[in-house]
Amino acid sequence: MTVHVACLCAAWCRTCESYRQVFEAACAELPQDDLRVRWIDIEDESELIGELDIETFPTLLIADAAQIRFAGPLTPQPETLRRVLRAHLTDATPARVAPEYAALAERLRAAG
Repeated sequence: MTVHVACLCAAWCRTCESYRQVFEAACAELPQDDLRVRWIDIEDESELIGELDIETFPTLLIADAAQIRFAGPLTPQPETLRRVLRAHLTDATPARVAPEYAALAERLRAAG
């Protein structure tokens, strides 16, 4: 089953600027089979973001074909990201999220 991991950030955000390397390195440590990793600039890809209002950076979305496993902001520490990734890539328990996150997950699934 394909799992999408998306980090939602903004080019103007200094935290995001330094976090991108952390995100890419942490995702590179994961098994790559059926994993789709995406860095999304919320302004450059506003059509993909839709009505989702991101107020805190970075925000992470983890979703598979059936459900969203995690959606929300993270503190920008590498170990926090690794812990969340490990937990939600092995546990397919659905997360309760706003409908806007579900819409974004659906657009990511459609994009492949």
